[in-house]
Amino acid sequence: MKIGVFSVLFYDKNFEDMLDYVAESGLDMIEVGTGGNPGDKFCKLDELLENEDKRQAFMKSITDRGLQISGFSCHNNPISPDPTEAKEADETLRKTIRLANLLDVPVVNTFSGIAGSDDTAKKPNWPVTPWPTAYSEIYDYQWNEKLIPYWQGLAEFAKEQDVKIAIELHAGFLVHTPYTMLKLREATNEYIGANLDPSHLWWQGIDPIAAIRILGQANAIHHFHAKDTYINQENVNMYGLTDMQPYGNVATRAWTFRTVGYGHSPYVWADIISQLIINGYDYVLSIEHEDPIMSVEEGFQKACQTLKSVNIYDKPADMWWA
Repeated sequence: MKIGVFSVLFYDKNFEDMLDYVAESGLDMIEVGTGGNPGDKFCKLDELLENEDKRQAFMKSITDRGLQISGFSCHNNPISPDPTEAKEADETLRKTIRLANLLDVPVVNTFSGIAGSDDTAKKPNWPVTPWPTAYSEIYDYQWNEKLIPYWQGLAEFAKEQDVKIAIELHAGFLVHTPYTMLKLREATNEYIGANLDPSHLWWQGIDPIAAIRILGQANAIHHFHAKDTYINQENVNMYGLTDMQPYGNVATRAWTFRTVGYGHSPYVWADIISQLIINGYDYVLSIEHEDPIMSVEEGFQKACQTLKSVNIYDKPADMWWA
């Protein structure tokens, strides 16, 4: 398994300095934002799509440092009820897929998207309960008239370009659980899979180990984000898991994103890595940092230390004892 990092952590650096720092930290891969929520500081889509010399220079900067790109990322909302947002998200995603094809980057990470309640809606609506029945009607509308039609077309484009799409299972979007991931995959094709981030599963009450087995056995894990979550049960008792307090309210929030090892023990992370490999995923652990009580530098380095200590780098030996 390789270890990488989502380069948005280092937008305070220039491209070359960022690459130097990642390489000096002993990592293997970088995940690069191309637009949408991650931004595009290090990767200007139009410039690279239009100019082969710039593409070659971009890749040379990366490979000269012994690094590889694990994936491009353009998390956004391609089925937004805001037509401008939806159009921009779709255009960015398609351009990113084209660039990935040109540069032999195997995967593009994004969100599934979330629609409004109907065709007149101005804002997204995320139904998570079947009753009152209006929510079930919204859910069916979003899946059958927005999500599936959009992703059927996008999945065919991804297949044409031979680039996998890794959808992050994230609250606020229609694909946020193993079930919804497999439901969309069944309606599209095998190029649609998961960008599995356990931090978004723990707070939903989903065991990441079980999710890895479910999705891994379906060959549906395309990328992996390494981020942790701390659950404060006393605060859960007050606010529930659908806590709407700002992320900065750490003392009272029900759950908080943490750097790897600060929500769950290294033993848990060792089990996660083992189960990923056992269930068919042996690609990259891409570090994210959204820890509200650590600097980016400290959170990143601690995540590196924890993952390096429990990672499985080599292929297994022949079982001479069996």
